[in-house]
Amino acid sequence: MKAAAAAGPESDATPAVPADAPGAAAATGATDALAATTATARCDNCGAAVSGHYCAACGQRLEAPVQSLWHFAREATEDLTHADSRLWRTLGALLFRPGCLTREFLTGRRARYLPPVRLYLVISVAFFLWASATHHVTVVLFPENAPSKAVVAPLEQDTFGTVLPGESAEHHAERFCSSGVNYDGPWRERVQPAAHRACVRLVVDNGRSLGEAYMHNVPRALFIFMPLLAGVMMLLYWRPRHYYVEHLLLFVHNHAFLFLLLLLSGLVSALLKPFAGWIWAAATLYTAWYAYRSMRVVYGQGRAVTLGKLVLLSFFYLVSGVLMIGLVSLYSVLSL
Repeated sequence: MKAAAAAGPESDATPAVPADAPGAAAATGATDALAATTATARCDNCGAAVSGHYCAACGQRLEAPVQSLWHFAREATEDLTHADSRLWRTLGALLFRPGCLTREFLTGRRARYLPPVRLYLVISVAFFLWASATHHVTVVLFPENAPSKAVVAPLEQDTFGTVLPGESAEHHAERFCSSGVNYDGPWRERVQPAAHRACVRLVVDNGRSLGEAYMHNVPRALFIFMPLLAGVMMLLYWRPRHYYVEHLLLFVHNHAFLFLLLLLSGLVSALLKPFAGWIWAAATLYTAWYAYRSMRVVYGQGRAVTLGKLVLLSFFYLVSGVLMIGLVSLYSVLSL
């Protein structure tokens, strides 16, 4: 009985493989490879040990080094087209689910989408690059026969008069601006020289520098414009109280949507020119509905209350937007 009892544990143990057995070398090699893989699985970014697909210390994904152009292209394509990619999920929610990104962020579900500020910056950069490449400079002219009637006309080579024979561009600009710029309002000693310099540069390069300065200053002005709108929203939604950041976040997402919609509408209109008017009309109506729906989703108030607040917000948006455009235009002219 003692012999049988002693033999029991030995029979349950894994039998040892002799060193000269046929499978011994393969088993030893697999074990050594597994141990080496476990020992060398470290993050290239911070050096911490990695047990899964992502580093627990810094969040970087564990990937093989890029060794060829084909490998790099495959990795980039996978990042963009993968089913779990945050880019496409974020853009889809931004375009077709008003207020969804703001509500998801405020409720703490943030890992599935791109961060709001990064989303806004990427889309705004793409939009203003497209706008800078496609915009056309226009000027306000006052005809000599009817000086009280202003005319908005495209900027052409002969807009600022004809260059005399043998006259350089600088002399032509000085001749045109000496009679065309005559400011006699407040702070004349400061405004008049700046306006004269701006006029000379405008005439010399035919308005190119003015368009570039304007498109450069508009994104900056929006960083002042959106916080002001968020302040107005605090007054509209005084009860129940909301944090200021909630209103600001809604405007960040809504302006990102607006820039993306304008960009897509412009591209589609360029491809389908006969339907350009219908495309822009549909984009305008969709923008109005989007603003209304996003306010309902984020704040959860009734239709009539939300519509009334949207009307008040739209009035302030229009007035402050016209004021912002005027100030940006004036600053762009005086900073030439």
